[in-house]
Amino acid sequence: MSKRVHILGAAGSGTTTLGRALAEHCTCPHFDTDDYFWLPSDPPFQHVRSRPERQALLEADLVQHRQWVLSGSLCGWGDMCIPLFEVVVFLWVPSTVRLARLAERERSRFGEAALAPGRVMSTHHTKFIAWAAAYDDGGLEMRSRQLHEQWLRSLLCPILRLEGTQPWEESLVQVTQYLSTEPCPAQSEQSTLEWGNKVSSQSQA
Repeated sequence: MSKRVHILGAAGSGTTTLGRALAEHCTCPHFDTDDYFWLPSDPPFQHVRSRPERQALLEADLVQHRQWVLSGSLCGWGDMCIPLFEVVVFLWVPSTVRLARLAERERSRFGEAALAPGRVMSTHHTKFIAWAAAYDDGGLEMRSRQLHEQWLRSLLCPILRLEGTQPWEESLVQVTQYLSTEPCPAQSEQSTLEWGNKVSSQSQA
């Protein structure tokens, strides 16, 4: 079973939840790109870490472990780590579901009062939700479906696509089953799954 796995998708698609669960299942470290992209702060996600620093920190963590799961998005700034990936898992969830998850997560993280109009986190929250909502139709200048699809086409490792709204527990089963029977990393095969239904396997061009 390959265990150098990268899981990516839109904000709210469940990459961190699935990544943490998969790492626990495989008894290996879990890393998340947000921990490298953002400097520690209170409230969080206020200050971006410099590109050279986040690259150095991420690469140092990944190369010192033979097995790991990395969740989040690193298109562009983290491309130096692509050769380390044995399998990439791409999650897609309908925007209505993602945005509801994000709104609930923001309320849990900051509190309802802090997000109210005119309060300390209101502007940040509004901008974040608007940014996340633009994922499916956004261009290459942002974290978008278009950017992710372009980035995925550049990979040589196997890519597992999971599309739908099933619970993360079912996603974990599908990923672990796939990893136990995956093709050699040298092969460039994509598998597309909808929640509970295998749709097709495609060879990358």
